[in-house]
Amino acid sequence: MGGENKKVLVTGGAGYIGSHVLKALFETGFEPLVFDNLSSGHKEAVLWGRLIEGDLSDQRLLTEVLEAERPLAVLHFAAFIVVPESVRAPLKYYQNNLSGTLNLLEAACRFGVKAFIFSSSAAVYGIPSQIPIPEEHPVSPINPYGASKAMVEQILADCYQAYGLPFVSLRYFNAAGADPEARIGEAHHPETHLIPLLLQVALGKREKFFLYGADYPTPDGTCIRDFIHVEDLARVHVLALEYLLSGGEPLILNCGYGKGFSVKEVLEEAERVCKRPIPYEIRERRPGDPPVLVAGVEKMRECFSFEPRFADLTLILETAWRWEKARRF
Repeated sequence: MGGENKKVLVTGGAGYIGSHVLKALFETGFEPLVFDNLSSGHKEAVLWGRLIEGDLSDQRLLTEVLEAERPLAVLHFAAFIVVPESVRAPLKYYQNNLSGTLNLLEAACRFGVKAFIFSSSAAVYGIPSQIPIPEEHPVSPINPYGASKAMVEQILADCYQAYGLPFVSLRYFNAAGADPEARIGEAHHPETHLIPLLLQVALGKREKFFLYGADYPTPDGTCIRDFIHVEDLARVHVLALEYLLSGGEPLILNCGYGKGFSVKEVLEEAERVCKRPIPYEIRERRPGDPPVLVAGVEKMRECFSFEPRFADLTLILETAWRWEKARRF
């Protein structure tokens, strides 16, 4: 695997998914090097690897880091991720998610990076016409966040053709849960994700949970989503990295379990796990929320022989609850 070099540059490694990937990399013998501007990440989450504070807009610093460290691979998580904000502030999202990635790719190609793993999203599909959604489903994002991810995927395909930079693009569905030992977990400010919001109501940090839309064409009227435990998702990144380093061709893969739960089902299971009621208020649907998002996962299982270890909603909620009660940041 390219001599003794095990350095992997992880942009956005101080964030929720990135920090769990640091742990998975470290446990597999890689040497993570984190590049993060800490705008939404947390220093305290970097428990595995060395942190370099910096922004992807700083081409000079990026060049210095890649020249000095010569990482074997790049795992790219750094991005703005809040869908409604992307609709209100599209230029902010395109500037950050596209320009920053272009700077990173330029440096990666210049210094001979052997593998590039990109943190993409099911948002590239828009409103899907098929459930479960296969990777071959047309890409038709309905918000600037999803569009920025789809654009980077196209840029990666072009970079592979032009410069031979191998990549895997991982289209996340809903990452959830936390490190089973509660050392790291979800900590967004402001929090916008379903499970932490429910648990914060259960802890009394919020008065009630707002449920957006109970009139969807689903069995209980609420949206259905495919939740993947962040520990399993982190392992997929390591498998993708090993696949590329052993000469694998570019891949685009969905990351989910191929099974969906409705918002109401998650809420009821959260009440069972927390052993307390979670008051909620039904509000109008949010624009652009598809009724059902469930991943087609045959390709991921086939390519990586991937068998999930945490594919259980109760387990996802239990680890998230442990983290929410113990969290340090």
